[in-house]
Amino acid sequence: MNNEPIYNVIGIGIGPFNLGLAALSNPIPELKTLFLDQKDGFDWHPGLMIDHVTLQTPFLCDCVSMADPTNPLSLLNYLKVTGRLYKFFIRENFFIPRKEYNRYCQWVIEQLPQCRFSTQVSEIHFKDGLYHVTTLHTKTRAKTVFRTERLVLGTGTQPHIPSFIPKDDQRILHTGSYLYRKEELLSKGRKIAVIGSGQSAAEVFYDLLQHRSMHTELGWYSRPDRFFPMEYSKLTLELTSPDYVEYFYNRNTEAKKAILRKQQSQFKGINYDLINDIYDFIYDLNIDNADPNLKIIPNSQLNRVDNSSEHLINLELTQLEQEIPYEQQADYLILGTGYRYQEPAFLENIQSRIKRDADGLFDVNRNYSIDHNGGEIYVLHAEVHTHSYISTDLGMAAYRNSSIINDILGREHYPIEKKIAFQDFDVEKYAPIPTIQI
Repeated sequence: MNNEPIYNVIGIGIGPFNLGLAALSNPIPELKTLFLDQKDGFDWHPGLMIDHVTLQTPFLCDCVSMADPTNPLSLLNYLKVTGRLYKFFIRENFFIPRKEYNRYCQWVIEQLPQCRFSTQVSEIHFKDGLYHVTTLHTKTRAKTVFRTERLVLGTGTQPHIPSFIPKDDQRILHTGSYLYRKEELLSKGRKIAVIGSGQSAAEVFYDLLQHRSMHTELGWYSRPDRFFPMEYSKLTLELTSPDYVEYFYNRNTEAKKAILRKQQSQFKGINYDLINDIYDFIYDLNIDNADPNLKIIPNSQLNRVDNSSEHLINLELTQLEQEIPYEQQADYLILGTGYRYQEPAFLENIQSRIKRDADGLFDVNRNYSIDHNGGEIYVLHAEVHTHSYISTDLGMAAYRNSSIINDILGREHYPIEKKIAFQDFDVEKYAPIPTIQI
């Protein structure tokens, strides 16, 4: 007999977004929640936990503060409990180290017994008005079935490797695995190539730049025509707001696709200071060595990777503006090709309950639900195509979680600021009222 209670909500995946949902739902007595993850514990992008790297969003983008600054699971309270609040105060920097954010999240989990790890969801069925979630304990292989009224999918994104890249070559790795291979790269890599124009590629390149032997050739290749910074001007940051979500959601599908294509630089660029740090470091190298074995080549599209030789990988690229094909060689190829959402296999048996758009993607409702009834299955980080790029931004996590909790409760438990932007994204209210002919 199943002794587990019936839950109001089961969250699958415990990344920062679902962790925030767990933290914000914790003080609400009428919500019985459970959060599951197949990993053994919380460890946020450990392969990229490079020393001295900071979050790209301010510390207020913790699990709770933007929804409830008084919540005891805030980062400020974590700093107070761990005796670091005055150090943080003197530091005078809104952007905390990524390592500190990771430890903060681990501390939050210690306060939330409803978060269970080493628990893999194998399948989900819907019967008798409930979702039956079958799990396997990853160590004991014990099987458990949990029942819930609602699901929140927070399984996150996976490293993306383009289809033309050889998959089973240990000389080719994604930036997400960088730290696991760093020692090997530095000791054996005489020629190392980094591909990508985003933050992860820049962080890996800079770390290699600082720690490599001067005999190691290091190359950085990017498809855009420049290594552009993320857009952090204040009016642009108003795009990370409930106002903009509302505006974007109400555009038609083709308009949304066009907007997303234009907004790449805001969310896919490189931290401004990091670009300058890279330049300054190379400048210092150049004082003593006119040729520090470096190549930085923008406008370069990687077309093919030939790994048939056991000695060197051959990269076939094209300089896009000159339309000139060229080749480079490497002992190791590091791909900063980003992350993409992968729909989890455990949804197979409940597909009939999920709405799809013409492209086969989740047809996400304004309240972040994807089921036909509009209040049973919610998604986190899988709604860029309907709610814009800010779906991936930590700064909007508390807003989305507040919206979901309020929707489940049927009341506004967490007040949501209705108008935060000075800009008007939607000008419909200024449009002339059409004259009605009688």
